[in-house]
Amino acid sequence: MIQHSAKHLIIGGGIIGCSIAYHLTRMGERDVVLLERAALTEGATWHAAGLVGQLRSSRNTTRMLKKSVEMYDRLQNEEGMQFDWKKTGSLRLAATRERLLEAKRLATMARSFDLDMQIITPEEARDLFPLIDAHGLEGAAFIPTDGHVDPASLCQAVAGAARRQGADIRQGVEVRDFSVSNGRITAVETSEGSFEADTVILAAGMWSRELGAKLGIRVPACAVEHQYIVTEPTGTDVGHFPTLRDPERLVYYKPDVAGRLVIGGYEEDTLPFGDHGIPGAFVRQLLPENLDRFLPLADLASQVTPVVNDVGIRQVINGPIPYSADGDFVMGWQPGFDNLMMATGFLYGIAAGGGAGEMVAEWVVDGRPSLDLWPLDVRRFGPHHGTRTFMYPRAVEHYAHHYKKRYPGQEHESARQLRLSPLYQRLKDQGAVYGSKNGWERPLWFAPEGVEPVDQLDFLDPGWKIYAAEEHRAVRERVALIDQSSFSKFEIAGSDALAELQRLTVSNMDKPDGSVIYTQMCNDRGGVEADVTIIRLARDRFYLVTGSGFGVHDSDWIRRNLPENASVYITEVTSGYAVINIVGPRSRDVLAAASESDVSNKAIPFATMREIVVGAAPVRAARIGYVGELGYELHVPTEFAAHVYDTLWAAGSAHGIANVGYRAIESLRMEKGYVYWSADVTPDYTPVEAGLGSRVHLKSKGDFLGRAVLEGQKTSGVERRLCTFVTPEHLPLTGGETILLGDNVVSSATSVGYGCTVGRTIVRGYLDKAHWDCSDFSLEVFGERYPVTQTESPLYDRENRALKG
Repeated sequence: MIQHSAKHLIIGGGIIGCSIAYHLTRMGERDVVLLERAALTEGATWHAAGLVGQLRSSRNTTRMLKKSVEMYDRLQNEEGMQFDWKKTGSLRLAATRERLLEAKRLATMARSFDLDMQIITPEEARDLFPLIDAHGLEGAAFIPTDGHVDPASLCQAVAGAARRQGADIRQGVEVRDFSVSNGRITAVETSEGSFEADTVILAAGMWSRELGAKLGIRVPACAVEHQYIVTEPTGTDVGHFPTLRDPERLVYYKPDVAGRLVIGGYEEDTLPFGDHGIPGAFVRQLLPENLDRFLPLADLASQVTPVVNDVGIRQVINGPIPYSADGDFVMGWQPGFDNLMMATGFLYGIAAGGGAGEMVAEWVVDGRPSLDLWPLDVRRFGPHHGTRTFMYPRAVEHYAHHYKKRYPGQEHESARQLRLSPLYQRLKDQGAVYGSKNGWERPLWFAPEGVEPVDQLDFLDPGWKIYAAEEHRAVRERVALIDQSSFSKFEIAGSDALAELQRLTVSNMDKPDGSVIYTQMCNDRGGVEADVTIIRLARDRFYLVTGSGFGVHDSDWIRRNLPENASVYITEVTSGYAVINIVGPRSRDVLAAASESDVSNKAIPFATMREIVVGAAPVRAARIGYVGELGYELHVPTEFAAHVYDTLWAAGSAHGIANVGYRAIESLRMEKGYVYWSADVTPDYTPVEAGLGSRVHLKSKGDFLGRAVLEGQKTSGVERRLCTFVTPEHLPLTGGETILLGDNVVSSATSVGYGCTVGRTIVRGYLDKAHWDCSDFSLEVFGERYPVTQTESPLYDRENRALKG
């Protein structure tokens, strides 16, 4: 067999793979080899519509897409390549008042992301795209730096530039299998022999799932059918028109040559593709057109642009497009493998191509991208996400909702009731309105008797808020139970467990058995990679608790940063323990009535864990929590959970005990100033900048990852910090709102909420040092500005009397 070698081996010759090759070689990397089973672009790239939009719901995803525009500008304007890149802007029509609210919300978010998005009148929209019927429109949003491109020409141009920089792009080479040893791909078996590579990058689009199966991975990426039409000439010169989206009518437009229009959309019940294997070679193929399925979209398009009624259809394109289990990209180092980088699931690969290629190249060369891309990270998925039963129904639902109006907090309907707490039915019978997190069903709020247990959503005044406020008050004034069984939980044991946790965390872990330690794990820049609670069970045994959606990420971070020969064993025990949080000023009275154990403050001081019994059940009772009240996290063997809940409920009936959901937790933690990883703290920010400097223990422990940066910040101060802003107005916030000082954007909201106890809307955002002493801040909400006041945090129980009582 012929043997080949490469430093970086890219599998897949679509826009993503070619962009990765371009950026790796642009960074000076050598021995970059790309393998394409057919010819470049012949997967999904060649039949992509070619719209290039930049705004997404995440700040850094938007920044990444802005990098695509920068790259396409550079290639065409500075390097003289021709691939029909037209930066004509994009229009988003608002056909209803709610759509205009949605557009204003997006414009506010875009402003905080440093992206120019203008709200314009229907008449201004028609001036930009004269074929639209502006009658009845409420307005529109315009992004002048968006555009459209010919996908195949773009891909060939990027590949050509990569070749000139030294990339070896090989077409007609099929990957057939892999050899793996100790979590490392040691060989990639192909139709042209075996390749060895330091890094293998899977950028194979809809084929990634089948290739992943050869590695024993259920890749959470797939494909679904997507149709668009090309009209006959409209008789209008459309070359200077922007792209157009009308989400209310579910359609999009791209100007084409000779006055033609490309019109596509997102209908109900598209068909999954390749769910039982991609048929045959499927090289540069399309699927049979389905005009019956497209006709409802054509009817809606005729309302947007009546000219559609007068021109014929020149061509119908029905092709499979990549998708993922949550509708977003699948990027990053694959857990369980030392040298496998994922770059797949790109629904809008043409828009993302340039920026995604740059981020993946940085990830490979530097170990991490320059932007924190948690919303796109493969580690956000669990093992169930890549199954056929979950992924395809969820992808079809995502597809149908691509343009549909989604209210803040709206939950998915498909692939539900997968992971159920032992308390699921009890809480459902008591009015729980469930949401889903990492497959777990979790109560969002509880509908009182007489109220239908259906989520009440709205942009401005969602009905659930009054019920969550009652739950908030129950925690502050009485006693409540919160089912937090979905926490991800791990045992970390071994003779090196203490030493390695000392090296990976910022806090001193060498505490007495039973200590509960809230801490962060940081990268070498001091950025927060994980925000966790660790309980010391014994000298060489620890119990780690993290968020429901962070278990794969956090455990992978630990494993990747352990020395090869370390005697440390990480075991997930999430399913072994339910978690019932009993909180509130009367929580100790209720727990004492339900337990024969001593649960006094002396027996279980704050930040300690003791083994007690509740009823007849053995329980780990940890004095820690996320709502800022006296309380106990009870970690209960799963089979005892219902018994423990019933015992506590009976003991609490005389104290007005209540059930509480996750929406109330959010308002409670905002009052208390607690942070949330992936929002308030991320790899972009340090614990000191986030106000967690007290967790960074410099005197009581030796070196740890990120120490040098954090020590410098604690000694010399920081240049930015997480700040808190308040207003007495009850504002309809969802996060990402723009924070201004005068007319200048100075921050964006990382977390928002209404503190029912303090009677304030609370907003968090990072401020540069130059603005710390300023006072005249404002918050932009749906295009309107509201004054907000910077204040000290926490707003509630600053002395921790309630928490430690």
